[in-house]
Amino acid sequence: MGKQSRRAFLKALGVAAGAAVVPSVLWGQDRTKRRPNVLLIFTDDQGSIDVNCYGAKDLMTPTLDRLAREGTRFTQFYVGAPVCSPSRAALMTGRYPQRAGVPGNVSSQPGGKAGMPAEQVTIAEMMKAAGYATGHVGKWHLGYTPETMPNAQGYDYSFGHMGGCIDNYSHFFYWQGPNRHDLWRNGDEVWHDGDFFGELMVEECKRFIDHNRERPFFLYWAINMPHYPLQGLRKWRQRYRHLDAPRRMYAAFVSTLDEMIGEVVTHLEALGLREDTLIVFLSDHGHSEEIRTFGGGGNPGPYRGHKFTLWEGGIRVPCIVSWPGRIPTNAVRDQVAISIDWMPTVAELCDVAPPDRKIDGKSIVPVIESASAPSPHEVLHWETGKHWAVRQGDWKLVHNGPATTRDGRKIPQVKDFLSNLADDVTETKNLAEAHPDIVQRLTQLHEEWAQQVEQQ
Repeated sequence: MGKQSRRAFLKALGVAAGAAVVPSVLWGQDRTKRRPNVLLIFTDDQGSIDVNCYGAKDLMTPTLDRLAREGTRFTQFYVGAPVCSPSRAALMTGRYPQRAGVPGNVSSQPGGKAGMPAEQVTIAEMMKAAGYATGHVGKWHLGYTPETMPNAQGYDYSFGHMGGCIDNYSHFFYWQGPNRHDLWRNGDEVWHDGDFFGELMVEECKRFIDHNRERPFFLYWAINMPHYPLQGLRKWRQRYRHLDAPRRMYAAFVSTLDEMIGEVVTHLEALGLREDTLIVFLSDHGHSEEIRTFGGGGNPGPYRGHKFTLWEGGIRVPCIVSWPGRIPTNAVRDQVAISIDWMPTVAELCDVAPPDRKIDGKSIVPVIESASAPSPHEVLHWETGKHWAVRQGDWKLVHNGPATTRDGRKIPQVKDFLSNLADDVTETKNLAEAHPDIVQRLTQLHEEWAQQVEQQ
């Protein structure tokens, strides 16, 4: 048996072991009901408060605001990493990116830096083993080889780009030579010259939903917005023309993605599926300040930092969950949670067995149900290169955190930056010298975590 065949065999064995305890393809105790559908929406480079209901008063996001009114909104929700690939690996596997084998970005070119190891078990494989139809639409960025692309990672159907970003009309990846077309359907290259990628995604989502309307489905919609290039629809460019650059370009793309989500939610309603569908929305990390996004445009609100950093503005994201009749409505949850929690949470809500392997995430169903439930995490960890952070309770230690600029004032880099987030969410007052014992304790916790997290 070859190496890849052995990996696939062991992976299938792990999924099957978990699936064996699933009682039925029907959901819950009422055998007249099927399990709920799941629509998992993952936006790209959307800032910490860049939804109107999160405090961005200059943005129009009626769909996301409606989902928040019809569901539960989190105020202290984190992702597993401040950059694309490891954040996606965390969401897909329920594991810290280091345990998932994706500590940093994978290649956006075929034959480049390896993708997520094939033996990792994804949320799609978990759902597929329980009888779900599984679909991926949008960005992947977890591998560009047959064994690491979506169809080999549990998805019955896949449409989108495999690299980190594309032009939304030509569907070319321009930012690393040679220029290359990057649009695929089930592993085959497809061409839609001149068609807006946002609209293509909406049609693909609708088609997948239509095809699977009579059975439970899991749809992972990885929207490539508001990641650069900032190509919002004309109506939204006109709507925000009064704003300064680059906020106006960014705002147009955020409202464009909100409109796209609204079209799919409306489609679910038209088919009579909305009450049978769990919708989870979150961003992959904070906003970008790269030159390709005009140096900014996103808004972290009170939080320091942005994409690539482990300050709050890099890893604290908007997150909403909605399921009519099952999830509390117009509710806000202040407990700490993280993207790795969605795999076990979806498993519990859908009565699906999780994979028979180490999962770092915890179900947040009790948190969703009650504002007084404790967070399932005593400690959370992040690491990107030599830059790491750990949060225990309200204490957060950032090690080798990069310098940032806020309100025209540069906050320099220091080796250890300690904050108490209950008192200072801005992470601008360093308490490390005043509390060396806490710095030592958190450092030890992180060193112990770093040693064990690479275990599979």
